[in-house]
Amino acid sequence: MLPRKRTGEGVVVEEEDNSASFHKKHRISGFGSAVLTATNTSDNSNIAVQCSDSSNRNSSGVTGSSIMALGESNSTDIDEDLHSRQLAVYGRETMRRLFASNVLVSGMQGLGAEIAKNLVLAGVKSVTLHDVGTVELWDMSSNFIFSENDVGKNRALASVQKLQELNNAVAINTITTELTKEQLSDFQAVVFTDISLEKAIDFNDYCHSHDPPISFIKAEVRGLFGSVFCDFGPAFTVVDVDGEEPHTGIIASISNDNPALVSCVDDERLEFQDGDLVVFSEVQGMSELNDGKPRKIKSARAYSFILEEDTANYATYEKGGIVTQVKEPKVLNFKPLREALKDPGDFLLSDFSKFDRPPLLHLAFQALDKFVSEFRRYPVAGSEEDAQRVISIATTINENLGDGKLEDINPKLLRHFAFGAKAVLNPMAAMFGGIVGQEVVKACSGKFHPLFQFFYFDSVESLPVEPVDSSDFRPQNCRYDAQISVFGSKLQKKLEDAKVFIVGSGALGCEFLKNVALMGVSCSNQGKLTVTDDDVIEKSNLSRQFLFRDWNIGQAKSTVAASAATSINPRLNVEALQNRVGPETENVFDDTFWENLSVVINALDNVNARLYVDQRCLYFQKPLLESGTLGAKCNTQMVIPHLTENYGASRDPPEKQAPMCTVHSFPHNIDHCLTWARSEFEGLLEKTPAEVNAYLSSPLEYTNAMSNAGDAQARDTLERVLECLEKERCETFEDCISWARLKFEDYFANRVKQLIYTFPEDAATSTGAPFWSAPKRFPRPLQFSASDIGHLHFVMAASILRAETFGIPIPDWVKHPKKFAEAVDKVMVPDFQPKNDAKIVTDEKATSLSAASIDDSAVINELIKKLEQCYKNLPPGFKMKPIQFEKDDDTNFHMDLIAGLANMRARNYSIPEVDKLKAKFIAGRIIPAIATSTAMATGLVCLDLYKVLAGGHKLEDYRNTFANLALPLFSMAEPVPPKVINHRDMSWTVWDRWVVKDNPTLRELLQWLKDKGLNAYSISCGSSLLYNSMFPRHRDRMDKKVVDLAREVAKVEIPPYRRHLDVVVACEDDEDNDIDIPQLSIYFR
Repeated sequence: MLPRKRTGEGVVVEEEDNSASFHKKHRISGFGSAVLTATNTSDNSNIAVQCSDSSNRNSSGVTGSSIMALGESNSTDIDEDLHSRQLAVYGRETMRRLFASNVLVSGMQGLGAEIAKNLVLAGVKSVTLHDVGTVELWDMSSNFIFSENDVGKNRALASVQKLQELNNAVAINTITTELTKEQLSDFQAVVFTDISLEKAIDFNDYCHSHDPPISFIKAEVRGLFGSVFCDFGPAFTVVDVDGEEPHTGIIASISNDNPALVSCVDDERLEFQDGDLVVFSEVQGMSELNDGKPRKIKSARAYSFILEEDTANYATYEKGGIVTQVKEPKVLNFKPLREALKDPGDFLLSDFSKFDRPPLLHLAFQALDKFVSEFRRYPVAGSEEDAQRVISIATTINENLGDGKLEDINPKLLRHFAFGAKAVLNPMAAMFGGIVGQEVVKACSGKFHPLFQFFYFDSVESLPVEPVDSSDFRPQNCRYDAQISVFGSKLQKKLEDAKVFIVGSGALGCEFLKNVALMGVSCSNQGKLTVTDDDVIEKSNLSRQFLFRDWNIGQAKSTVAASAATSINPRLNVEALQNRVGPETENVFDDTFWENLSVVINALDNVNARLYVDQRCLYFQKPLLESGTLGAKCNTQMVIPHLTENYGASRDPPEKQAPMCTVHSFPHNIDHCLTWARSEFEGLLEKTPAEVNAYLSSPLEYTNAMSNAGDAQARDTLERVLECLEKERCETFEDCISWARLKFEDYFANRVKQLIYTFPEDAATSTGAPFWSAPKRFPRPLQFSASDIGHLHFVMAASILRAETFGIPIPDWVKHPKKFAEAVDKVMVPDFQPKNDAKIVTDEKATSLSAASIDDSAVINELIKKLEQCYKNLPPGFKMKPIQFEKDDDTNFHMDLIAGLANMRARNYSIPEVDKLKAKFIAGRIIPAIATSTAMATGLVCLDLYKVLAGGHKLEDYRNTFANLALPLFSMAEPVPPKVINHRDMSWTVWDRWVVKDNPTLRELLQWLKDKGLNAYSISCGSSLLYNSMFPRHRDRMDKKVVDLAREVAKVEIPPYRRHLDVVVACEDDEDNDIDIPQLSIYFR
């Protein structure tokens, strides 16, 4: 069942309406925002809130108040500027449920801190921290909250301030005494990270049988081993199992059969699966299917499926129709821990090379619990005696399992487990903090499928390859002692001396900086961490880029992040730069910089930058640790010199783009409408004003350029500039209203009337097929009405932004709906007259709407004359103000106009409209992002960072990962090795680079290759050809130095610090087979 408000005994408290405190700065138009949000606003000025009798129970160690969760929260409480990326993942309803949820996190070592951080960033109502222990130096290896000044303080109390800084809207409470079962009733979800099995079973029994059930999570990180157990009650309802949008298809035909065959247009592949439920709408002819009833399908194919229904007696299908997947809630029956320990069911597997590992770790964690309860301590790192005790306990438990007994309990693995059992490592805490944080969100909202019920993980392959002497594990009374107890002091020294480059300091970058600071990476005088990012902090970053605070908005990301990382570990030797990594900054990130690096960690958000860094790492043979996130999904890729393929070796296929004619004349989904809207916004408010300013700043030069171009694009540009300065120039705000009202008429009435005049509803193609067949939708023109809020809001947004481009002040009366409507009604709208010669592009392969004409140059000359005349009539110093689209400012009317454009167009074509937030996601191309998947990805990468810096690891030790926390799915596999090319007795991969020394001539270079059995027929440098065997004149270059040729022919300017030149050579063997050879570096000094 879904979590809901729990009622405790207490008094009814009346709260004042605080919704105003959440409002962003006031918009120009009070009516614009009020009208649009009125439907979602409820009066919450007198909400009765039940307070638990423990809300101020100071004797139990609770500080602060624990007000019960409200079942619903006012939609205006969601700060969309702050949570936009998270809203793109969860949606409003899930966010409201989160805002009403109270969570307990017990155990504030590294794992507890990571979980609490992710929950505070997500924005739950309250997080209560429980810990009776005090901060130790040991905790510094994994807990980013504590500083060495906190040693001796209670862990929970020491955590409050830094967690509160992450999100002031979340109440942070503490409990510093032993928990009682009754206290758990204050929470929707409870998480335990450091608890005995006996107590966990007791607490879980209480949670499982509570009405309503309290979601219970037990999680542990022990060295390189981790476990999670979830119990969300006997009947937990999952509202949305995967978080994906329901799949749809456009119907092409439906047969009158039993069962019926449904075929869809081949515009896009269907994503349906056998057994899915679907609903039909807009079907013409076979209207019996339009009843909204879910129907089961089978035999799902790329463009068809079988409908399990007898349609033989239904009306014959005529045309149209949309089929949409129905997402059904799912009820899960969790077992309590007491039962699940004995009968765990199927374990969630993460690594198929370790398919036998989960049952063994299920045993190991129980054995460790028995050891701790018996000896009142954890096994000592490096103690063979303690390791044998753990192995002995595990053996005894295994012997008592009867039929479930394991054949091999793997003593070697259990020994590693025992050695590191006391340690909480930061990468493990980060990874499990992401997983558990997401499970709490599921428990509080019903969004995404919970982990059912056990998950075990290990990264034992992160251990050094060479055996570590037991003395190397001894604590050194330093902040890295926990990490040393797992890896030894020798690896710790390598971490501290590493020279690391982190590219990007956004969401991934912040997590990486925190991780490496805690691990001690680059924390010696020999070590150095360089981080670069050319971006500045925005409000929307704060919901997941956790090193930033609201007072940092507008500051450089890398500087703030580096400063925050040094506050986590003052020994971190970090330099923050604001340079974009690319060809233009190779003077900053020069050869010496790359050559000195130990490893590169990408924290980027675009493919092109990743490919560039990949090429640099390939060239300088440096390890590259790659990762990325998309909503609840994340992936990691290890790029290791000579062991793995590089990042650029495999690429995703490009995203499918809708044909231009579909976007401009035949949209059939809201994405098409929003793509068109964004294009129109940029054309009207950015590109055309910028062209006007380009003309005004240098009229003669501008018109000469257009005249020389003489094409359809130049003609269209001049027409737009002239129109803007002549017919459509605005001098008053009333002019802007007229312009906006006429734009409405043009876009949503006249263009549609022209389209259906040119192509009537019964029009046919050249082959005789109906023109308006799927996926085309027949449009209807809109009739403007000032009483229609959507119509009026479009005109208002358009007129305000038009006024901005002309520098016209906005009068106060715009705030009054009635006065604004009156002004709009005064606009004279001419009657539409259809054109017989209108050209409407219907070719899906067309890339431009401009049709070339033999008269283009004549038309351009005429336009230039008119423009010159118009220029004389402009006021002195006239300039326009182009508007660049900014999606993250809700007060600027940009998204209001784009949503208005898209939704009015959607009405034309009977396409479902979207609210402004959904429009922002699509038109603003917002990448869905949450803190949990980011944390998991960086944790996984840092587990491989141990391997890279230790050295000596084989390919099978590394892991590439794809994970989807929504399902949840964890898929780990060893990386793909690089492709090997063999020639004669030689072999090489993409990682190899051939070096030719002593400043050779072209003849000498060709002979050097000839000696290897390679006949070079082409040598290039950059985009210039230095030599080609087909060109006789190139033989004159034979005795010139290759570097001199590059300077003369390719105009290469070689910086003084560079000692070599790179050339690309195309070769054949003696049988004329092309041979891909490595890049050649010619050393000339």
